[in-house]
Amino acid sequence: MRDVLDDVFRRWSAGETVGLGTVVATFSSAPRAPGAAMVVAPDGTVAGSVSGGCVEGAVYELAQEVVAERRPVLQRYGVTDDDAFAVGLTCGGIIDIYVEHVDRASMPELGDVVASVRGGEPVAVVTIIEHEREGLVGEHMIVWPDRTAGSLGSSRMDDAVADDARGLLASGRTGTLHYGPDGQRRGEGMAVFVNSFEPPPRLLVFGAIDFAAAMARMGAYLGYQVTVCDARPVFATASRFPDAHEVVVDWPHRYLRAEADAGRIDQRTAIAVLTHDPKFDVPLLEVALRLDVGYVGAMGSRKTHDDRFARLREAGITEAELDRLSSPIGLDLGARTPEETAVSIAAEIIALRWGGGGKRLAELSGRIHG
Repeated sequence: MRDVLDDVFRRWSAGETVGLGTVVATFSSAPRAPGAAMVVAPDGTVAGSVSGGCVEGAVYELAQEVVAERRPVLQRYGVTDDDAFAVGLTCGGIIDIYVEHVDRASMPELGDVVASVRGGEPVAVVTIIEHEREGLVGEHMIVWPDRTAGSLGSSRMDDAVADDARGLLASGRTGTLHYGPDGQRRGEGMAVFVNSFEPPPRLLVFGAIDFAAAMARMGAYLGYQVTVCDARPVFATASRFPDAHEVVVDWPHRYLRAEADAGRIDQRTAIAVLTHDPKFDVPLLEVALRLDVGYVGAMGSRKTHDDRFARLREAGITEAELDRLSSPIGLDLGARTPEETAVSIAAEIIALRWGGGGKRLAELSGRIHG
């Protein structure tokens, strides 16, 4: 829902009612992950996507019906359905889409959610999408790390779900949870969807060079909060890196250590070291390789790589820590330009994040979307 949150909020603020379709579960080779959303405005305009084009037409019609009847619907689309081809889901996957109407009456806390998202405060929207008591379907609760707003119907339900929602929120995950009808952790009768809005992951690019400008642009495109850092003020300027959210003039290792000490580095953070200068690289990598981050890569030739590893070993970096370093950085795409190199680095980050092998899909069999 993050992609359409501004559109929903704008309509909500104007007192309008929109139809909102959200992917709440996927099976097999589904094209979009849980949390992907599509909004249908009163004037018929559409924002967002739930399937990359496969079932948008069917969801569009369903959203209009839901707005008219004020009754949410959980709908499954997939190749096992008789009408799967008719609605366009030819990719081989199965998706569950929850469609609801959103306005000030149905979700009065939306303004608080938007304020938290814009302020970088983690927040989750919890929605009952299935319940044996039909009247509870569509109830919302907003969950922050330290508080809640709204209710799913009882304190027992709220307490159980809030604890689990905070667990998903802390790990940056969105998904569906199942309970007994009164919030029992064992049993069936209620399904809730937890839509997590955690701050975007960070991409730290060290080295104010042309490759860094391309990497900043790619990182911002992929949804990262991008910081470019270099100790040389003549090169580290906002005008040279317009796509970066932040440009910092500081010694790279000192900046990274300060960010880590301040708690602004987490398991989703990606670090790209593009300086290929040992006086910057080695102290920086000494810090980076001992942090619990998602990715550490360093640019350089094979000769630079060998020299870098030797210097890091001399500095006390262990073999286990060295194994975490992607050096030379990126996948073998035959990249030549800074932009192509940025694609190569981004591809490696994505592959490591989701367990991809970096091979051509045409040469593989089995599921495409993880």
